[in-house]
Amino acid sequence: MQTIYKLRVPAIFCALSVLVCSLISRPFVSMGLNDDAPYVVMAQTLANTGHIAYNGWATAMLGWQLYLGAAFIKLFGASFTTVRMSTLLVAIVLAFFLQRTLARAGINERNAALGTLALVLSPIYLMLSVTFMSDIFGLFAIVICLYGCIRALKATTPHATIVWLCFAVATNGICGTARQITWLGILVMVPSTLWLLRAQRRVLVTGAAVTLTGAFFIMGCMQWFKQQPYAVPEHLLVHNFSVSKLLWQFLHAFLDIPYLLLPIAALFLPQIRKCRPRVIAILSAIFLGYLFLALYPSHLRGHFLLEPTQSDWFGSYGTYEYLSMVGYPPIFLHAGVRVLLTIFLFGGLVGLIASLLGSRWMPPAVDPSTGMSWKQVGTLLGPFMIVYVLILVPRAATTGIHDRYTLGLIPGILLCVIHHYQERIQPRLPVASVVLVGIMAIYSIAVIHNTFSLYRARVALAAELRAAGVPDTSVDNGWEYNVGVELQHAPSINWPTIVKPADAYVPTPPPAAGACSMFLYDETPHIRPLYSVSFDPRLCYGPAPFAPIQYSRWPYRTPGALYVVRFTPNSKP
Repeated sequence: MQTIYKLRVPAIFCALSVLVCSLISRPFVSMGLNDDAPYVVMAQTLANTGHIAYNGWATAMLGWQLYLGAAFIKLFGASFTTVRMSTLLVAIVLAFFLQRTLARAGINERNAALGTLALVLSPIYLMLSVTFMSDIFGLFAIVICLYGCIRALKATTPHATIVWLCFAVATNGICGTARQITWLGILVMVPSTLWLLRAQRRVLVTGAAVTLTGAFFIMGCMQWFKQQPYAVPEHLLVHNFSVSKLLWQFLHAFLDIPYLLLPIAALFLPQIRKCRPRVIAILSAIFLGYLFLALYPSHLRGHFLLEPTQSDWFGSYGTYEYLSMVGYPPIFLHAGVRVLLTIFLFGGLVGLIASLLGSRWMPPAVDPSTGMSWKQVGTLLGPFMIVYVLILVPRAATTGIHDRYTLGLIPGILLCVIHHYQERIQPRLPVASVVLVGIMAIYSIAVIHNTFSLYRARVALAAELRAAGVPDTSVDNGWEYNVGVELQHAPSINWPTIVKPADAYVPTPPPAAGACSMFLYDETPHIRPLYSVSFDPRLCYGPAPFAPIQYSRWPYRTPGALYVVRFTPNSKP
């Protein structure tokens, strides 16, 4: 019993780290972040009426996510923060199970904890943990299924194997209702596990029956979702697309994976010494040329990315990168820091490749009877990861893929990379990984704090305008705020791809000629702005007679500021 308790301590530490770092960042604001405002409204509707009602934005089914959010509303009252705390709870449990999954796969406890912390203390994971987006719920479905499959492979009796297969199918089926792509656990990962267990006839037959039951459950859920009014369908087939755009989208997204796992990726930098001197010289010249093109002010600047790239929540501005507001926030990471991060990232990738090509075999750092062979790892994760990437193709070819879409691949990547490190380089991750995890955690806390601080300033500015008699419908406060206002006046967002009801979408005329620009104005037709919220008082038609609102920016002393500007030349004060 004491041994079992000791083995759980690293997992508990990972879980508590998510809680502590999230709360330090003060993730509290009464408006939507990114896409979660419509989802919060759905949870509130479910809590009030007992029915799920889509509102024109969700392509994800949301499922159990909505019921958990509604339960939190019933217990603690209706607010954005209350609903988001349900996601934080799932993120905490997910951190625990990710550490246990890596450990069960043969990663030693310390390495499994450091690998888990590298992900769960990254800016994207911590940020998503304090929103009501579906990404953490979907990642939970994948990790819990992977955990069940590994336990099934390591079970010592047919009965235990069947129990764990049933666990994997049941949890993935239910938890996958939040984000449909995670049903690849039932459709791909569990069948891969059965292939590895095919010598056990009873397990194979029973497991196949359970998997088939899970597939029928998925079909039923998809048919139900298809019939829901104001749900937004997602299509897997795209007929016309640009190959260059497709490749660029994948390059952009997948370069962010080693950055998200920088405390692990950077550990492979010393492995560059395994390359021949001539190869090192050529790579150095190529990389210096890359940096020159990325920094030199020409028409090529911006096409050669510096990490962190402008992705979801960790670009050069240190806040949400796709802010739909006028102007740009102050720079958080200056060019020198981004160059350094880019060196670490590409150096780590080159070192990993050199390590794969030139590493020597070392005795396994764990007992082979409790770990997993590379054949098992490849069979279990390979098909899942390939199909997962293929399903991202339609998004990459049309609307584009965000870095958060790649989260489902990271547990498998972590497992493989750390497995390789402890078998081929050294059994324990070095102390440097602890330092890098700590640095990344500090950076993540600052990013989340700055984002929520900025959003609280937007809420305060909206309150100031209302006090002056300006309604929310007369202010462009960025799409995340506007969509919440729109849903107070309409049953759904005015989204063009809604199928049911057929007349849900009504084209909206653009703002008057000469007016300031407004992001996605067509989707929020009730917003007819006289004013815009801006980072620069000189933009659009100049400052309106309202006081600016400041917001704190860690670690800088100088605060940021938001201003109200005139949306049209004749905006009345």
